[in-house]
Amino acid sequence: MRITDDRYNRDWQRFDLALRLISHEARTCTIRIWTGLSDDRIRKLYKSYLAHSGGVRVSRHRGKPPTQVNFFQRNREIRGQAAVLGGLYSSLGLLGLHRTQAEAPPLEWSELFCDAYETYLASEPLRKISFEHAAHLVWLLDKGTELELRECPGCDSLMIHDPLRVRRSVCTFCEIDRPLGPRSEFALGGQLLR
Repeated sequence: MRITDDRYNRDWQRFDLALRLISHEARTCTIRIWTGLSDDRIRKLYKSYLAHSGGVRVSRHRGKPPTQVNFFQRNREIRGQAAVLGGLYSSLGLLGLHRTQAEAPPLEWSELFCDAYETYLASEPLRKISFEHAAHLVWLLDKGTELELRECPGCDSLMIHDPLRVRRSVCTFCEIDRPLGPRSEFALGGQLLR
């Protein structure tokens, strides 16, 4: 194999990744950072391959990607789906890169991330987490200061946990069993959690 063949393959890998990201409705700035392609090249790829295809219309979102942490704590359904994504990230080895959001991840990592997101889409009929939110979640979990992946103290399933939270939290399954009352205490496995 010649050196130019390797570069040619790398370019095709970037184009394939860009098409995957476009099909997941990623923003242009995310595609640019993850692939290294210019904004103009991304627009041309969209127009050439996806804008006039006979399949489902792909929306193009504008503006900055989401950055709010509280989105993942909004309700039980989103917390549960975020835990599923977190488990996929962990099992595929996507956590531990320790990069900033403006740094380009390796192409292989980006392809694995797309695999994880596509697995989430296939397994979750009522999906609430967009591609951009999923990308923000992997960065938050990797950073580990605002959100972290933990085992539930009640049933050992994975859950998204806010490390700054004063009270102990439980997964969405154990939360369903929590009795409602004026205090947020409940018995779980013979222990009283506060």
